[in-house]
Amino acid sequence: MLEQFHILAFTHKNMDVSEVGKLHIELDKQKEVLNLFKQTMELEELMFLSTCNRVEFLFCTPKNVDNNFIPTFFQTLYPHYETTQITHFENTVESYSGVHAIEHILQVASSIDSMIVGEREIITQVRNAFDASKEMGLTGDFIRVVMRHTVETAKRVYTETSIANKPVSVVALAYHTLRDMDISLDARVLMIGAGMTNSNMAKFLRKHGFKNFTVFNRTVEKAELLAKDLHGSGYGLNSLQSFDKGFDIIITCTGSEAPIITPEIYTHLLQEEKTKKVVIDIAIPHDLDAEIVKNNHVTHISIDYLQKISDRNLLERSKEIVHVEQILSDAVESFMYIHKMRQVEIAMREVPNMVKDIRATAVNEVFKKELQTLDDDSREVLDKIIGYMEKKYMSMPMKLAKEIMLKS
Repeated sequence: MLEQFHILAFTHKNMDVSEVGKLHIELDKQKEVLNLFKQTMELEELMFLSTCNRVEFLFCTPKNVDNNFIPTFFQTLYPHYETTQITHFENTVESYSGVHAIEHILQVASSIDSMIVGEREIITQVRNAFDASKEMGLTGDFIRVVMRHTVETAKRVYTETSIANKPVSVVALAYHTLRDMDISLDARVLMIGAGMTNSNMAKFLRKHGFKNFTVFNRTVEKAELLAKDLHGSGYGLNSLQSFDKGFDIIITCTGSEAPIITPEIYTHLLQEEKTKKVVIDIAIPHDLDAEIVKNNHVTHISIDYLQKISDRNLLERSKEIVHVEQILSDAVESFMYIHKMRQVEIAMREVPNMVKDIRATAVNEVFKKELQTLDDDSREVLDKIIGYMEKKYMSMPMKLAKEIMLKS
């Protein structure tokens, strides 16, 4: 079965993330689409993994996964795409088979194939993808064994190495910096910008106990939408000039070419308060005018500062890759043994039935007359002897097979 295991992968490494998104299948359509696809392509097993920067298909098939198979694969699964798009998929796909497929999925779950090395979220995404595929009736025994070993290996990686110890994302680093300042959870937080980064940052802060949010955004509707999630208030960006409720923390990330927070706006936002403020500016270019930092009592955390920490942490994580690769190398070797053992178990499934059939034939046909001459006590003893031998005949072949494999 190992030779029939394949993975077709599209990741941030071989195409833009926006293009990867074109391969996503809507959640409510996956069961129908993927089951029909599995049946049409005559796949024995199938698992679908989709994240924000990765789409992968894990499957088992006796067919050759070659230049004829791959176009059919994508034409069948994505019939709405034109030939040029299908050709693009064919030219950018990463294809893995057999032991190389095992190596790949271990690398994925252990995050060394991720956009951000060491991010633990991927192990959960892999496990959830398997659970969903199993629930849809797509997977079978082989992928089950692969996933169990993959998750166990990834847990070992995160436990035995430091690859995930130091945060590298801007959001995580910004939060850790705030946390180390021991700021009150009642702090007044102004979110300027309601895009992906600020949305993640705000929700991260709320999750950890912050509760006083005001959101400003160029599009008022987006500000109100994020503010609703945070149980705060949302305003248009031009309302900054008249906002008079003060602040303790500003977190800003917009796409403006010029500084959003001018010295005049900052002075107004202060409302003559003298306490030291915190401004986290994660915009490129900066949203905070440089004069503000020079002339005010403010702790300024810029994207440049956070990026330097991120780069150092990534360097530390990269040093751990050597240790991770050793764990993965051991895991591939142990999987080969697990796979062989599972093949023996599958092959030996019929032994109990065969032994029971032999017993039934012996009792009901071959030695029927002789058994009829026995008294009840003798029959009971004979049943116990036969039952004992039956159990031994079931367990001994498996034990011998395991011993042979261990020796080899």
